[in-house]
Amino acid sequence: MSYQVDLTNCDREPIHIPGKIQSHGFLIAVNSKSYNISYISQNIESYTGVNATGLLGKNITELEEQLAIASDTASLQQLLNLAKGSKSSDTINPLAIDVKGSNYNLIISHSVNDLVLEFEPTKSDLGYDIQKTIGRSVAEILSGKNLSILLQNAAFEIKKIINYDRVMIYKFNEDGHGEVTAEVKNDDLEPFLGLHYPASDIPKQARELYKINLTRIIADVNSDSSAIITYEEGAAPLDLTHSVLRAVSPIHIQYLKNMGVGSSFSISLIAHGELWGLIACHNYSPRFIDYKSRDASKLIGQILSSALEYRQDEEDSAKLHELGEAATTLADYIKKDTDFTFALTRNKVTIKDVTTATGAALIYDGEINTIGQTPTQDQIADIVEWLRVNMVDTIYSTYRFPEIFPAAKEYSDVASGILSCSLSRELGEMIIWFKPEQVKSITWAGNPEKPVEETADGLLQLSPRKSFDSWTQIVKNTSEKWKHDEITAVLKVREDVIYAINRKANEIRILNERLQLAYDELDTFSYTISHDLRTPLSSIKNYSELLLASNKSLDEQAKKMLDRIIKGTDKMHMLIKEILHYSRVGRAEIEAAPIDMGLLLNEIKREVLSALNPENIEFIIGETPSIQGDSVMITQVFTNLINNAVKYSSKSTPSKVKVEGIVRNSEIVYSVSDNGVGIDVNYYNRVFELFKRMDNALEFEGTGVGLAIVKRIVEKHKARIWFESKLGFGTVFYISFKIS
Repeated sequence: MSYQVDLTNCDREPIHIPGKIQSHGFLIAVNSKSYNISYISQNIESYTGVNATGLLGKNITELEEQLAIASDTASLQQLLNLAKGSKSSDTINPLAIDVKGSNYNLIISHSVNDLVLEFEPTKSDLGYDIQKTIGRSVAEILSGKNLSILLQNAAFEIKKIINYDRVMIYKFNEDGHGEVTAEVKNDDLEPFLGLHYPASDIPKQARELYKINLTRIIADVNSDSSAIITYEEGAAPLDLTHSVLRAVSPIHIQYLKNMGVGSSFSISLIAHGELWGLIACHNYSPRFIDYKSRDASKLIGQILSSALEYRQDEEDSAKLHELGEAATTLADYIKKDTDFTFALTRNKVTIKDVTTATGAALIYDGEINTIGQTPTQDQIADIVEWLRVNMVDTIYSTYRFPEIFPAAKEYSDVASGILSCSLSRELGEMIIWFKPEQVKSITWAGNPEKPVEETADGLLQLSPRKSFDSWTQIVKNTSEKWKHDEITAVLKVREDVIYAINRKANEIRILNERLQLAYDELDTFSYTISHDLRTPLSSIKNYSELLLASNKSLDEQAKKMLDRIIKGTDKMHMLIKEILHYSRVGRAEIEAAPIDMGLLLNEIKREVLSALNPENIEFIIGETPSIQGDSVMITQVFTNLINNAVKYSSKSTPSKVKVEGIVRNSEIVYSVSDNGVGIDVNYYNRVFELFKRMDNALEFEGTGVGLAIVKRIVEKHKARIWFESKLGFGTVFYISFKIS
């Protein structure tokens, strides 16, 4: 049979029907109904002296006579009847057979419409029965406390049993490429431990056969395979899926020759029904292991498969438990602490610990808080915007983020992989975990891109690699993949955080209801002050004025006392008025509109100068760019500041007051400056508090409420206010308004 392997079909090479067998045994296939010989290997003549073609079509009984086949148990026909009635031939294989005076192991298997009889020599290069040593070896293998030690023990014990030059544990990764995870070798050989091999070295169809045939021997890579012939012209090639002598792909034979390998033997490792890896054994000279020894090796592989499956599950469970514990601890933090940011990012266990990420970011309440290695704040903000558009579900993950979001190539070293869970889609609140680029090198055994040679007919034919020098491929823009356990832990954290946010929202709703009630009570209180307190104060003032005007017998001391009473009631009237004003500012809604500041400031200047009538004052109004705001409230702000500037500079000669506005970046900053008494540095942090007055300002009229009102109005406009001052030299107040 001829099959051209090229770049388009190398993973579909029909290796189960090679039309040949290895030469260390011979093969006969009989029709499963008639027991007539339908296929036969040509090398039967070298073993028996009988011509292969002459046997085709003959019944098994004739074969038994011609080859002088003898068995201590039953006739060949009876053995075939037994095999045909069994679902698996494993229970009867191998059968001790004598062929023309030589001892063979007969291995019977099923193949579509035929029964395949394969004859192998009983003599092994091992020279002893490994079944006797298997118990102790298995005990040594299973003594490994973790997966890594278990595999290394296995390589050591199997090398001791079969005495091959090199024994490797070869693990398949998700993408099909393999890695040598354990190795025991002769001292003169170079190490392969840690090397990676491309998926094309053992293509998919070969991996499927390894799941069926748990052991596979290539006794001599330099021997010529023997062709299988049939008497039916155009008959389909014999299916050798279950064969032990099946010939090897020429590509693989050349591959082994390039490595200097003379013989290879493999034992399949199966975990959860899938091919986990191989125990790959290399000898640098031909070597044959008989069927019974291979079967004993298969048992070791099956025991090791169960053990590694258990150890892998155990290690995975331990990691899952660790991630779950972190998620549970975070849930406890959230319950105890109303500050979510602190609970999730600043305790011993943080959101980073629920995954194997190297960094995490919490985007909540308008802030970005990070832990570990993350992109910058601006880069995270860009990622958040991208996720708001592209994140369809509540969870999003990728291990190749820079390939999806090209801007991420700038910070692929910390964020080649991201895992995100949404907390609030509307507010753009979420948690993002970051995994770095795999900057570790993957060391390949040779270039994973196999050389390609062009044949005479123009086809590009795969040729095995001829160099096994290490070739390093840096994995760019990809991170380690996110595991299911990590996503499970993240979902738990999200559920707990969402629950806590909802709980906090309910608490805020209750507080808002209480606050509304307090506002209503404040309105009532305000009405009481404005009505019930003003009336008796008015009475006190009126009666005092009446007594002072009508009683001519009052001495000077009594008149002074009545004057103090009248001034005190005036001051109380003004204080009540200011308190009511402060209360209303907090509850009033802003009616924003463009304000002509030139017009407004000149009007305030006239009113203040008229009311205070200062002597010798220089009052300058500079540039007055317009702002957006509530005209009534902004008038209150500048009236208060200008009134204070004029009042507290009244004792300077001359008194200087200046008001001006400048446009700076995205802000309009107004300043009100004076050369007055200034503010003591000890009062800086109390300037905007209610009823707080400086010691050097007590001789000036005031209530200590004005600047508190100013600050409240400024904050309602989402503006900023601050000041600069020096005692005895004056003060400058600044107000910064954002440009809409």
